[in-house]
Amino acid sequence: MKINDTIKNAVSLGVDSKAAAEKANTVKLESLSGSKVEKSQGDTKSTNNVTLSPLSAQLKALEAKVAVSNVFDIEKVDAIKLAIAGGQFKVDSEKVADGLIATVKDLLTTQKT
Repeated sequence: MKINDTIKNAVSLGVDSKAAAEKANTVKLESLSGSKVEKSQGDTKSTNNVTLSPLSAQLKALEAKVAVSNVFDIEKVDAIKLAIAGGQFKVDSEKVADGLIATVKDLLTTQKT
């Protein structure tokens, strides 16, 4: 299997890969913003302003709320750990099987839509 090393090929061809990458980024920014991008001292500046909607502020508040909340019940996890360690934890195989079948059914119906 032959591996094509594009970096070595670019260097051997005399292509300045940094300049080419900067030019590609400028063209990409211009196409996304719909306006010319000004460049000074290696920095890319756009003449457009961005305004975030109130919905984005709500989303940020929700992110912060979720970040500090627990994803699971710590007390329940500790109780299960103690039961396992004490040999008292019992698995209801019928309940596990029913849950597994329900999950598979749910996955199959979401794949169809």
